[in-house]
Amino acid sequence: MASQVISDLLHKHCKSCQGGEAAVALEPNEISELIGGLHGWESTGDQIVKTFKFANYYQTMAFVNAVAWISHQENHHPDLEVGYSQCVVRYSTHDVDGLSENDFICAAKVEALMGLGTK
Repeated sequence: MASQVISDLLHKHCKSCQGGEAAVALEPNEISELIGGLHGWESTGDQIVKTFKFANYYQTMAFVNAVAWISHQENHHPDLEVGYSQCVVRYSTHDVDGLSENDFICAAKVEALMGLGTK
């Protein structure tokens, strides 16, 4: 069930945080269901976080650039902490003061980028 939810997210696009079909804050049970399908992400209540590790700086920067491309396509941008061989990715939806489906859409797309798939 959880892998199906995440697979569905891969086919969605982020909603605007303003306007008719605006993104809305998720309830705790919705967050639990969605994070259950992700590989290695943690919820801190108002954000989801994962650290990606790489062999070198070049691979790290290639990952950062790919995440930037996903972010641009979805118009939903994470906070990134970049080091030599790792990148911490943090998604939250500031306009709803918490997590929205947008955060999980982008996290699922980052997982697909890394070839992680779903659980």
